[in-house]
Amino acid sequence: MSRSSITLSGFEIAEAPLDVDIALVAESSWIPAIVPGGVHESLLAAGLIEHPYRDENEASIRWIEERDWWYRTRFDGPSELAADERVRLVFHGLDTVADVWLNGRHVGGHENMFRPADFDVTAVLQPVNEILVRFRPPLAGLDVPPQATALFTRLAAVLAAMSGRRSKDAAPQANTGGGTFISEMLPLATLRRKAAFSWGWDFGPRAPSIGIWRPVELRRERIATITGHHIRTEAIEPDGTALVTVLVEVEDFSPTPSLQASVSLVSPRGARHDVSLPVVDGRARGLLRIADAELWWSHDLGEPSLYDVTVVLVAGGVEVDALSDRVGIRRIELDRSDDPEGGRRFGFVLNGVPIFARGAAWLPADMLVGSVSAERHRELVGLARDGGMNMLRIWGGGIYEHDAFYSACDELGVLIWHDFMFACVDYPSADPKLAAEVAAEAEYQVRRLRNRASMALWAGNNEVHVLHGYAYQNHDPGDWGWHFFHDILPRAVAEHGGGVPYWPGSPWGDSPEEGFLAINGVRDGDRHAWEVWHGMDVGAGGGDYASAGEARHYRRYANDTGKFISEFGIHASPELSTLERWITPAELDVHSPTMDAHNKDHPKNKGDAIMEIITGLPQSMPQYVDFTMVTQAEGLKFGIEHYRRRQPSNNGTLVWQFNDVWPGFSWSVVDYEGVPKAGYWYARRAYAPVLASFRQVGDGLELWICNSTASLVTTTARVSVSPFEGRGKGETVAATVEPRSASLVWRTEGPFSEDRFAWVESVDGAFPENRLFFAEIKDLPFSEQALEVTITDAGDGEAVVDIAAEHFAYFVHLPTPAPGVRFSDNYVDLRAGTSRRIHVTGLPSGFGADDLRVETYAGMPNRS
Repeated sequence: MSRSSITLSGFEIAEAPLDVDIALVAESSWIPAIVPGGVHESLLAAGLIEHPYRDENEASIRWIEERDWWYRTRFDGPSELAADERVRLVFHGLDTVADVWLNGRHVGGHENMFRPADFDVTAVLQPVNEILVRFRPPLAGLDVPPQATALFTRLAAVLAAMSGRRSKDAAPQANTGGGTFISEMLPLATLRRKAAFSWGWDFGPRAPSIGIWRPVELRRERIATITGHHIRTEAIEPDGTALVTVLVEVEDFSPTPSLQASVSLVSPRGARHDVSLPVVDGRARGLLRIADAELWWSHDLGEPSLYDVTVVLVAGGVEVDALSDRVGIRRIELDRSDDPEGGRRFGFVLNGVPIFARGAAWLPADMLVGSVSAERHRELVGLARDGGMNMLRIWGGGIYEHDAFYSACDELGVLIWHDFMFACVDYPSADPKLAAEVAAEAEYQVRRLRNRASMALWAGNNEVHVLHGYAYQNHDPGDWGWHFFHDILPRAVAEHGGGVPYWPGSPWGDSPEEGFLAINGVRDGDRHAWEVWHGMDVGAGGGDYASAGEARHYRRYANDTGKFISEFGIHASPELSTLERWITPAELDVHSPTMDAHNKDHPKNKGDAIMEIITGLPQSMPQYVDFTMVTQAEGLKFGIEHYRRRQPSNNGTLVWQFNDVWPGFSWSVVDYEGVPKAGYWYARRAYAPVLASFRQVGDGLELWICNSTASLVTTTARVSVSPFEGRGKGETVAATVEPRSASLVWRTEGPFSEDRFAWVESVDGAFPENRLFFAEIKDLPFSEQALEVTITDAGDGEAVVDIAAEHFAYFVHLPTPAPGVRFSDNYVDLRAGTSRRIHVTGLPSGFGADDLRVETYAGMPNRS
């Protein structure tokens, strides 16, 4: 008999004061538990708490993290076990400080949400069994490490000085552990392996998840079990043959006859490749030569082909264990070659093809991390792919994601930059207990994810190096996390996950010319471009600005000569319909207490200084939504276009951030309910494989074409500079652009007045149309709109929307009537006399074409 497994269910949950014996918990206290899930979800389902995301309910759930929580369930034991069998109880995720009892016997404790708790319970099982799990308050019993306190003390002074220099009107805003993005609990939380964002961040509330957040499994095994496997592409030869190493790792726990591992790979077209290998000292290893290999590509370069894998373990001719998987044949490398502009390049090379990474940072899809469905993960990754993104960066303050996320990336052709789970604070890496937990966590996660075709990079942390560097002006070895990022984590990747590069942190760079500032410099590695929005110089240069708004303005992206931008972004509101579902109508007002409670950045009006320049200050909620969206969308467009014109000296842009953890105000381009903001649509067009964009240089106007494909692009562009009330005749420009490069293809002299705009379109459809305004949005001469709109019901939740413009129409969009509704395009500009057709899908039951409407920019003359 081979291994069998059952998933345990039927859990109940009860609250108790700290250290109360389970016998004192009243029977009436137990309610059904959501597993996988957590305490908050279970209390919500039972109607015992209000939703913590609605209005200002966040504070009302604080008591949950201060109590003990008990889980229980009962199950029938397995039939009589043979002498060569064992049974293991596997909790795939306990969040976070837990003790486990089986039939009254304490079988173990666990204090790490990032790795499973695994117990041999063979000797404890009975015909009928009861599991009890007690969760303690996540941070109980810990003392703040002195290095974390010292970091924030020093950092406060440094950042205050930097803030004071950045502009004459910008007030200092030091990240001191409670005043801005860093929670006051974060220093204490460095000692517990739990998601750093649990206690609040600048994009989300304090709502630390607690409970059984991943499945619980009872495994019955005989003789031996497969503990791991790795299908690794060693080389892809010029004739298309792939050399693939096959590794199977085995644990035998009973006197064992000879063990044999058989591995089968079946390609998408049905070609089969088999190998049978003896197990020696717990390992079976072999090499496969796969002719005409069907390679895995990111979706923009080809097909994300996946091979079906079967591994069978045989003992004495009898199958004792088996598993199945899907893997991609691909090679991923980092280009660190010298850059002719100076310094070194930082770029990904997939199957020998250099790529320009176009994507965003990924956050957990909910503060309540255990109950995010596979469908939600796939929907969000699908939005990223449809938005032209070929990479998502899993941020180090969140979680190692659910399997469904990685499967979606594998299948949809989206690469993953994966931070280890460390963020924004010095860690006491000399603590032996913590170091042991980190080593076990790293080994588990690297082994878990090493077969994922989408995995492109392991990075040691998020912003630990850069904050430590600013505080101490060095990155010398010491008890602040250095041992983790430069020893334990790279060793885990090298020993257990070879084939995926390791990078010490994000950001990271080591150009000697830039000293300790090289961590976020422009000559080497990746950088986080927070000059824009935060308004201080963090490595790209700056100067004195006339106001806080000028210091934070997106024009500053033009100064950045970084090699790879792994964070940059601008705040924006969700659509009004999303806000209406989570905020009481009476509080739905600009900077009302409830509105500001859903904005975790500081100060709450930081964006006002930027809007004052770009759009003017909003006077109503529709204007607030549109003005913040315009600021974000125009800023991301400007930044992406600038960075892409620098290819191949710049080889990637990852927007901060892709998604949201709750319905709040943040840098996301897709809100909590999965509704894309205007910034998503602007970024989608800017992320097209071939991009035409304008650049103003003095009084001159340039047109650049960027080709991020692997093929030569020959195209014809039609360029015009027109008044808003009409359409200029323009001229045609023939262009040929080499793969993975950007070329200046046209230039004209100005000056250009604010009553005109530049427009470019492709005669042959090689790139999306684009435009450039010559003034801020608030200063443009938009006319009252005269749109002709026809909405046709197409059945089965679909509709077709045709829009024609009499005059130039800016920011034309369809508000989302319900979550899950999708548009083929949105937030578009229409020139006078032009039209656009938008296809609508996903209209839920009860919604139809009558629920759709077309709007223009809330700052237009005909809008209040």
